[in-house]
Amino acid sequence: MPKRTRAGKRPFTCDQCGKSFSQTWHLKDHKKTHTGIKPFACNQCDKRFLRTGDLVKHKRTHTGEKPFTCTQCDKSFSQAGALRNHKRTHTGEKPFTCNECGRSFCRAGDLKQHERTHKEEKPFTCNQCDKSFRRASYLKEHKRTHTEEKPFRCNYCDKRFCWSQNLKEHEITHTGAKPFACNQCEKGFCWAGALKKHIKKTHEGEKPFNCAQCGKSFFQAGHLKEHERTHTGEKPFSCTQCSRSFSHAGNLKVHIRKHTGEKPFTCTQCGKSFSHTGNLKKHKKTHTGEKPFTCVQCGKSFRQAGNLKEHERTHAQRNLPSAPSMAKDVLWQEIVSCIT
Repeated sequence: MPKRTRAGKRPFTCDQCGKSFSQTWHLKDHKKTHTGIKPFACNQCDKRFLRTGDLVKHKRTHTGEKPFTCTQCDKSFSQAGALRNHKRTHTGEKPFTCNECGRSFCRAGDLKQHERTHKEEKPFTCNQCDKSFRRASYLKEHKRTHTEEKPFRCNYCDKRFCWSQNLKEHEITHTGAKPFACNQCEKGFCWAGALKKHIKKTHEGEKPFNCAQCGKSFFQAGHLKEHERTHTGEKPFSCTQCSRSFSHAGNLKVHIRKHTGEKPFTCTQCGKSFSHTGNLKKHKKTHTGEKPFTCVQCGKSFRQAGNLKEHERTHAQRNLPSAPSMAKDVLWQEIVSCIT
């Protein structure tokens, strides 16, 4: 018989670990964690579960079924809890609040993870390198650095990735989608993080990180760190194929494509591929006919800023006096000075 505590919200207590529950069947399910019994097996991958509900949820990873749909944006989810969390992105509701700093979160799991930053608690440890993490999912992702497992495959080019987020970011290079729009200027972004940075930088003007040497301010600590290398000359990112070094990791990544020949940025209209996203952006203007760079002196427009700059030099050259006329002016001045 389950041990019953004093009247309250969780009257049923486990006699092995002292954890309490509001329902007897919750306690019954919990006790299976002590016995290790997992009676419900998946017939597709042999993974086992404590509860039938967990098995049903798991099977959706094989079928791709997403029966829970948001009524505001039609986005679908495989679990009701995921839909419930998603709805808070529309309402702005953050019901889970940290008792130490007052910061609020949409999900209980995010609050739990945040609370570990106050305690410096990292309970999930890698058994290969002893590195510790705040979340079990972070440990799971980290282990792939040892196994080199890449379970996430691109639907467009078959390239594989260790992390689902990297796959998501990569696939945007094929689709060109920008699902995150700024509500102040309607500019679109590929990632939520990029939108957040845009708002802070452009609209809020927040730049809390200052360079101690020149006083220049930045809205991200990472940008300040990159800027400081312009003072120190540090280039910590080295190419293993030609020993060339770079001050930014992104510049090294682009450079390596010269060796590999990789061109991950593909035009959706003609299929032409590029090694750099900026080159794809320039190329797309050949399809749209867009010429956003206009000369202030004659009104002529160009697709690229470099072409405008080159054109502006033609105006500067026209305004300069020619070499023969300059020589004549100097000679005439000498004659006048001799006469007078």
